[in-house]
Amino acid sequence: MGSKNMKLRLDKYLADMGTGTRSEVKKAVAKGQVTVNREVVKKPETKIDTEKDTVCCQGMIVGYTEYEYYMLNKPSGVVSATEDKRDRTVVDLIESKRRKDLFPVGRLDKDTEGLLLITNDGALAHRLLSPKKHVDKVYYAEVSGKVTKEDVDAFAGGLDIGEEQKTLPGKLEILESDEISRIELTIQEGKFHQVKRMFQAVDKEVVYLKRIRMGPLLLDETLAAGEYRELTKEEIAQLC
Repeated sequence: MGSKNMKLRLDKYLADMGTGTRSEVKKAVAKGQVTVNREVVKKPETKIDTEKDTVCCQGMIVGYTEYEYYMLNKPSGVVSATEDKRDRTVVDLIESKRRKDLFPVGRLDKDTEGLLLITNDGALAHRLLSPKKHVDKVYYAEVSGKVTKEDVDAFAGGLDIGEEQKTLPGKLEILESDEISRIELTIQEGKFHQVKRMFQAVDKEVVYLKRIRMGPLLLDETLAAGEYRELTKEEIAQLC
């Protein structure tokens, strides 16, 4: 993954990297503010080799990145979207992003925390989210009420959460059963409020929810809520 050798129009190259909109970039080019290999270029359609050419805009080098992959420990109160008129989005949290086309892979509810992959790799996102691929999603939850062996069996059989079909089987593991129970749940779907609705189906309420794994990708324990890091090459290879 990462950048592969490509030829791109200069204006697209600069716009992709967030230097400005296509029209703003064209103005900068026309004003002689852009150089390619230290020479001023005034044609926005000039073809750029993403591997070999050095592009500068207003004196700053603009390197090209085709794909970006970030692991975010999503905090509560932030929405899983690329833009929102009222709330801060998960993409807003990625302050070091170079691409302007990043998006979250799947969604976590506004009050849910934990692992979220932010990328612009649409093919990878499709593989992780496709119901046919059966990708495991693992959640840690705190639940009001004692979670029992009967609940474990009910989850394993699939639950009626008010849709046409029951959920796929979920693997419920009880870490602690008490007034507030602690559990881990592995599911392969991502229906709206699914974990909360599954517990509602057995008359219990989720009071805290955090995703800790998606497929082979494990939440980095060193990331505090709201913190992120780029994926390692090994993690990208596992996902791909």
